[in-house]
Amino acid sequence: MTAENSNPADILQNLRAVKTRIDEAAHAAGRDPETVALVAISKTHGVDRIADAITAGHRLFGENRVQESEAKWPALLEGAPDVRLHLVGPLQSNKVKRAVQLYHGIQTLDRLKLARALAREFDAQGRQVECFIQINIGEEPQKAGIRPREADGFIAECRDTMDLPIVGLMCIPPADEEAGLYFGLLAEIAARSGLDRISMGMSGDFETAVRFGATHVRVGTAIFGQRPKLRSAPE
Repeated sequence: MTAENSNPADILQNLRAVKTRIDEAAHAAGRDPETVALVAISKTHGVDRIADAITAGHRLFGENRVQESEAKWPALLEGAPDVRLHLVGPLQSNKVKRAVQLYHGIQTLDRLKLARALAREFDAQGRQVECFIQINIGEEPQKAGIRPREADGFIAECRDTMDLPIVGLMCIPPADEEAGLYFGLLAEIAARSGLDRISMGMSGDFETAVRFGATHVRVGTAIFGQRPKLRSAPE
C-alpha cells in the first residue's frame, strides 16, 4: 500500500455525510435508517486511515483480499474487538482457512466448491462466519456469482444441505445501466428464500440501493477518498 496522509476530521466528516445520505434515502423510502448498515470499504487504504474511522466510531468494514487484510487488521481488531470485518472480494478455496480465522462475514460465496470448503473449515475451527451468496445479477461473463435463475437451488443447497449460515445475498450491478432494476431483482430473490439481508449499492448508487431494500451498502471512495494503488503481490 502506498502511504497516505490521514486526516481524522476528514474521515469523520465523510462518514457523517454518507450516513446522512443513507438516513435521507431510508426516510424517503419509508424505512428506518437503523435497518441499513454502512460497510466502509477500506481496501488499499492504510492502517492510519482505518484507525481514524474506528476512532470516529465506525465499526463495520470491508476488505477485498485476504493477504492485505492479514497485513492490516489483526492489530486493529485487537485494539477494537467490537469492530466487524467482512470479505467483499473473491475468495479462493485455498484461502478459506485464513478467511475463516480473520473475517466476521464473507459476502462472496459464489460456487459449490467454495461452499463445501467453508463447511469443512467451519467444522474444523468450530467457528461460524455469516455468509452472503453473491449473485451475478446481470449475468456478466467477467463477474463471479450465481446466476439469478440458479439462485434458489444454490441457496437451498448451501443452507439446507450443507447447513451453512446463509444470512443474505450480495450483488454488483452492471456498470452504466439502471441499477434499480437489478437491485429490485436481488430483493425478489432474497424474499423468495426468506433472506432478510441484502448487500448492494456502492459509492455511486447506494441511495438507490436503500430505496430497493438494501440492508448493507458498501461505500469506500465517499469515505476514504480515491484509493491508492496497491502493489500487486501473490497471495
